[in-house]
Amino acid sequence: MQNFRLYNPTEIIFGRGEIAALRGKIPPSTRVLITYGGGSVRRNGVLDQVKEALKGYDVREFAGIEPNPSYETLMEGVERLRSEGIDFLLAVGGGSVIDGTKFMAAAALFEGEPWDILTKRGAGIQKALPFGTVLTLPATGSEMNSGSVITRKSLQAKLPFASPHVFPVFSILDPETTYTLPDRQISNGVIDAFVHVMEQYLTWPAGAKVQDRFSEGLLQTLIEEGPRALEAPDDYGIRANLMWTATMALNGLIGAGVPQDWTTHMIGHELTALYGLDHAQTLAIVLPGVLQERREPKGEKLLQYAKRIWGLEGADKEAVMDAAIEKTREFFERMGVKTRLSDYGIGAEGISRVVEQLQAHGMKKLGEHRDITPEISGRILDRCL
Repeated sequence: MQNFRLYNPTEIIFGRGEIAALRGKIPPSTRVLITYGGGSVRRNGVLDQVKEALKGYDVREFAGIEPNPSYETLMEGVERLRSEGIDFLLAVGGGSVIDGTKFMAAAALFEGEPWDILTKRGAGIQKALPFGTVLTLPATGSEMNSGSVITRKSLQAKLPFASPHVFPVFSILDPETTYTLPDRQISNGVIDAFVHVMEQYLTWPAGAKVQDRFSEGLLQTLIEEGPRALEAPDDYGIRANLMWTATMALNGLIGAGVPQDWTTHMIGHELTALYGLDHAQTLAIVLPGVLQERREPKGEKLLQYAKRIWGLEGADKEAVMDAAIEKTREFFERMGVKTRLSDYGIGAEGISRVVEQLQAHGMKKLGEHRDITPEISGRILDRCL
C-alpha cells in the first residue's frame, strides 16, 4: 500500500426528512445564496422544503447552473456573491450544481483572474466562501469531496480543479429527493459512480486489500441496484443504497493509498466539450476502450475484477479479460446507455479533434503510469468507434 493522507471534513446528514436539519447548520444571521439548476427542485418540492427550513433567514437564489456547469454562467453568480455580500452558499441539486457552487465559492475570494483556478487546477486557491449541499442526484460524489469540473463554452474546454478549501461544510442526503428523477439521470448517475470506482480500483495491485474490497462492494452494489432503480423508482432502500454508494465512490476513501488512472474521465471531458454528450455517456464509451488498450499493464487487476465482480475464471486469461470487458459494456447498455461513438453519430474524423484538445489542455501523460500519450489516446478512441 502506498503512503497516503486522508482528510475529509464534510458532515453527512443522511435520511428521510433531513432537509429540515438545515436550520441548525447555518447561523441565523447568515446571508444565504441558494444555487440550483434548471428548476426541477422547484417542481419536485425540494426547494420549498429548503426554504421552509430557512424561514426567517436572508435567502437569495441563483438559478440556471447547467449540466456541465459553464464558466460564463458561474461568473454571473460570482458577481452576485461579491455585490450582495453573501456569507454562505447552499447548493441544491446534483453534481453539476455542486461543482459550480464550489467554483463560485472559490472565485468570489480569489485574488487574480478566476480562469486561473481551472488552468492551474486549483493551485492558487487560498480561501473560499463556506457552503453546504442538499443532494438530489447521486452520481458525482461532489457532495463529499474537494473536486470540481467546469466547462468554458467559448473555448470548448472542460477542466477539473481541486482544493481543500472547497469541501462542503455539510451535505444533506435524502433518498426521497431522487424519486422523480428521469431514468436517464438515474442511469447516468450509476455509470458515473461505477467509473469513479474503476478509475481508482483497476490499475495495478498495490497490496491495498481494504480499498480493493471496499471498491468491489461498491461495484457489486451498483450492478445489483442500478437496474432495480429503473424498475422501482420509489423504493427507498434501493435509492438509499445508490445515493450512499455514489458518495462513497469519490470521497477519498477507496482512493487512499492506491494508484489512480482517470484516463477515461479526461478523454470523456473532451467528448462532452466538443460534442455535448452527457458525462456518463462519454464514460460508457471510453472505459471499455481503455480496458482493451491497456489490458497488459492492467492485466492482474483486470483478472481480479473479472473473478470477483463477474465470477469469470479460466486458463485462457485473454479470454477472461475479454469477457470481463464485455460484461462491463453489457451492464452499461442494460442501464440504457450506449457504448460506441457511432451510437452518437461520431465517426473516425472525431478522434483527431479529441486528441488535439487533449494536447491543447496538457493531457499528454495520462494514466496510472503517466505513459498514455496522445497517440495512445487516439488508439483508445479507435476502439470506441
